[in-house]
Amino acid sequence: MGHAYKPRKNSFFNQHFTSTVSIVLVLFMVGLIAFLLAFANEIAQYTKEHVTLSIVLSDDAAEADVARLERYVSACDFAKRYEYISKEQALQEHIDGLGEDPTELLGYNPLRASIEVYLQADYACADSIEVIRQKLRPFQGIDDFVYQKDMIQLLNHNVNRVAIALSIIALILLFISVALINNTIRISVYSQRFLINTMKLVGARPGFIRKPFMRRAAGNSVLAAVLALAILGGALYYVQNEVGTLLNLYQWRIVLPVVVAVFAVSFVIVMFSTWFAVNRYLRMKTDDLFYV
Repeated sequence: MGHAYKPRKNSFFNQHFTSTVSIVLVLFMVGLIAFLLAFANEIAQYTKEHVTLSIVLSDDAAEADVARLERYVSACDFAKRYEYISKEQALQEHIDGLGEDPTELLGYNPLRASIEVYLQADYACADSIEVIRQKLRPFQGIDDFVYQKDMIQLLNHNVNRVAIALSIIALILLFISVALINNTIRISVYSQRFLINTMKLVGARPGFIRKPFMRRAAGNSVLAAVLALAILGGALYYVQNEVGTLLNLYQWRIVLPVVVAVFAVSFVIVMFSTWFAVNRYLRMKTDDLFYV
């Protein structure tokens, strides 16, 4: 006598395990790209907020004029913060940076006091800085404005290029994720096509037949998202330990969008894929099930 066919439970478990692992790996990649997008935006924001506009003060600037200028800058929406640099402080920074003391050669301090304005990220571009300059020109005691125009243009150009590149990668990965998860779900439901047909033949309504599949899909989507985030969290923990305090990866404005994105992608794709896969076999005739 031939060997009896083993129960389908092990086969179903293996298939369920394989499909879950596949979804987890896809969601991990989705989470990784989402994190890179959020982190790149954070880095761009941080870099732009360290762009400075130096308001160089004349040597004969009155204290009242300087104080008036400081009050104006502190109240403006373009300034994240500002710092007053005295002539003595500017000289010391020059000596620390270049190792030369110009007073030894000239006999006096040629450097001037300035107000270093750290701009808000939205104002860190050449056009906005030019508008700011025009607003500040009427103030007394200002000798010149200094900022690194070429660096700012290069910064904004590179930020835009990185954002576009990551967005394209994210869209491609999302398309691949939909295709892979949908295919995984269809294979999983395929093994249950005769069960679906049997329930249909005994008079079960489509909603009743779909219910256990949709319930299982909801649970799988949550489980896959949690596992994917756990793997991503482990990877971030390793990277954070490697970079130390140089970068802080554990920021809610970075982590929270990633968590939401992974759960949303998991739930939406898994649920819709399951819905369409079950409906496909609900519409099929019994004879057609043998040829799919």
